Amino acid sequence: MIYEFEAIIQKVPDKDATFIEIPFDVETEFNAKRIKVKAKFDGVKYRGSIVNMGLGCYIIGITKAIRKEIGKEALDKVFVEIEKDEEERVIELPGDFKNAINENEEAMKFYESLPYSSKKKYYQWITGAKK
Repeated sequence: MIYEFEAIIQKVPDKDATFIEIPFDVETEFNAKRIKVKAKFDGVKYRGSIVNMGLGCYIIGITKAIRKEIGKEALDKVFVEIEKDEEERVIELPGDFKNAINENEEAMKFYESLPYSSKKKYYQWITGAKK
């Protein structure tokens, strides 16, 4: 099921971070408290999670890159589409990193033990350093 709604982009105080509030009962709809989702913000695709960050509501963050692509910031209205993401999340490693980690069994075991979000951070750190 795809949920569609308009939302106001909210700013995280003292940070360059934004989010939108989810306007329905997340626990009832998804029978969970943290849900991996595929979202679109004004048609721009994003894979993330709906979470409760102690703000009294469920939220999903909007990255700086997405805000730039859609030309919107805090207090702007955005059209949102959300659906539960049941696909496996996989990161395609750069060839040189893949070769190096395959040569070190301990490093490979460590990397494989990480959750997707941590693997993604390592990927961004490694590919960012190459630029």
